[in-house]
Amino acid sequence: MNILFSHSYFLRFDPKQWELKQPYAPLGTLYAAALMRANGYDVSLFDTMFVHCADEVNSKIETYRPELFVIYDDGFNYLTKMCLTNMREAAFRMIKNAKERGCIVAVSSSDSTDRYEEYLNEGADYILIGEAEMTLLELAAKLKRKEQDVTALQGIAFMQNGNLVKTQRRQVMHDLDSLPMPAWDLADMKTYREYWLQSSGYFSINIGTTRGCPFKCNWCAKPIYGNRYNSRSPRNVADEIKYLKEKYNIDHIWFCDDIFGLKPGWVKEFANIVIKENISVRFKIQSRADLLLQEDNIQSLAKAGCENVWIGAESGSQNILDAMDKGITIQQIKEATTLLKKHGIQPSFFIQFGYLGETKEDIRKTIRMITELLPHSIGVSVSYPLPGTIFYDKVKSQLEEKTNWTDSDELKMMFKNTYQPAFYKQLHRYVQTNHRLHLAIDHLKKVLKQPTLLSPSTLKKMLSILYYFPEACISKYKLTNLEKG
Repeated sequence: MNILFSHSYFLRFDPKQWELKQPYAPLGTLYAAALMRANGYDVSLFDTMFVHCADEVNSKIETYRPELFVIYDDGFNYLTKMCLTNMREAAFRMIKNAKERGCIVAVSSSDSTDRYEEYLNEGADYILIGEAEMTLLELAAKLKRKEQDVTALQGIAFMQNGNLVKTQRRQVMHDLDSLPMPAWDLADMKTYREYWLQSSGYFSINIGTTRGCPFKCNWCAKPIYGNRYNSRSPRNVADEIKYLKEKYNIDHIWFCDDIFGLKPGWVKEFANIVIKENISVRFKIQSRADLLLQEDNIQSLAKAGCENVWIGAESGSQNILDAMDKGITIQQIKEATTLLKKHGIQPSFFIQFGYLGETKEDIRKTIRMITELLPHSIGVSVSYPLPGTIFYDKVKSQLEEKTNWTDSDELKMMFKNTYQPAFYKQLHRYVQTNHRLHLAIDHLKKVLKQPTLLSPSTLKKMLSILYYFPEACISKYKLTNLEKG
């Protein structure tokens, strides 16, 4: 049996990300393809990352003639977790195209896990619910043997005699080292490299060391890996990095785990391997403020090559953090930021505005926190209700036909809140501009204090004050008008 894999994230359909041009290969898709290939299946990939439209899959299907067409989204990437409607419509189109060409169609994604009935109504034969590699392996074996009854499989939804059938959810895998290395050779790594060099001057690649997150922020959806936290061994991860450096000459890694290095002793062991074997590579991770308070762990991260840690700070108001069930304090955010900077690691913040009950003062506290702590970068969004969360249940009665953003930059407030949706869109612009202005001012202060720091790079950052100061003033003026309205 030959299998054609694809996924439903089209970079061109997401204008903000298309402009950034920092694409990551569909890691989850490559894992599934590698497992199927290791079990004797002939696999190929139609990577939608750079194509213009869903219909481009047709020529690939007609050339490769797969018996099974699998849309397997990358459950590690936050962009696919957002369940954007542009990508859903593209998935529906590929399902239709594949069915017209005689394929059996299976789909695995956050969106199809939440909306399996819709995907089945669009023509998909099987929806793989949750973590899906083993479900796909068992399903393919049955299809290969021409078996019609799949009701014994866990983690699958399908139509049978006009009735919707959804089987018991499959337990997640524990031994992640047992999986083969992702099928990196199926992706056009040359094109990924070209995009990164053009936009950033270096080549970054994505690696997952864990699956799941044990923390319970009430707005965070986890349809694929759930609340269980399972980890690859430091040795297994180091071996993959060595392979990627030798094969593709990578410069940088995004460890796309929800939480990196949570397992006690993991970071230290990983750092020791990296140092001992001289595996030199820069990387960024995602973590929590309360997990970044042990100095020996921060030292190990720095030694291993970590240059940037994205912290889910979310808000500068303790009231909002508590309402989110975030489980961290403002003081922990401050301490973690200070400790990271002390060891030469850049702290970056995920910020979320518009959570239920957020007031004008809560917003001011968040802006003040950003200005005082001056993270390297900020990612600003508004509260986004996704199925399966406590937050979604609280606001679902207010949601009308539109329940997902069209693309990652839409930032539409889809439920009633303190201010009108236009206010939060303008707030996003103001907070970003104000942050860049204060970064530029900070560079100026450092150079005035220590002139030897002056360089073409720092000079450019200092001069950016001339742009960001009037821009911030105009942005604040528009925000104030929207606040009054």
